[in-house]
Amino acid sequence: MIRLFVKYKSVLRFIFMFLGSYLVFTLFYNLYLDFFRSPVYFPDYITHLVAKQSEALINSFGYNAKIIPHQYELSMKLIINEVYLARIIEGCNAVSIIILFLAFVLSFFGKFKTTLLYLLAGSVIIYGMNIIRIAVLAIGIYEYPQHTQFLHSIVFPLIIYGTIFILWLIWVRIYSQKHSV
Repeated sequence: MIRLFVKYKSVLRFIFMFLGSYLVFTLFYNLYLDFFRSPVYFPDYITHLVAKQSEALINSFGYNAKIIPHQYELSMKLIINEVYLARIIEGCNAVSIIILFLAFVLSFFGKFKTTLLYLLAGSVIIYGMNIIRIAVLAIGIYEYPQHTQFLHSIVFPLIIYGTIFILWLIWVRIYSQKHSV
């Protein structure tokens, strides 16, 4: 039995680091959601900020976008040119995706400084791509409402999960080069 643990030490380390860090980050995020709701930054600060930044990006493309708190649920209504298009909910703020990214990178922990910088840079890239994704999705739904399902089910996940997958591949390459020398 001990030989199995020794033989698969790196696999077990990956699994425990991934699950442990994922659970810790998720716990802290859920505590944040439970205790830091604010009537000023509805439904929560991060989701509100993502909605405001998405609104600004859409406006920069020449559309008249605005967000308003949803009166019946914890979300922000996204309106373009007076047409209510979508809700921006807590799940749209990319925090869960960033947590997944952090857990994976921490599972292949390298040098402290390199890992920390990559975690910060990757989180910023994912957050930024999420704002772009929301803007592209909203404009796409406004311009091509007949393709709403395709845009939300295929394009939406492809942009955000594609970004995280590429970042993971880059990290594994960096990590493997550091450990192969």
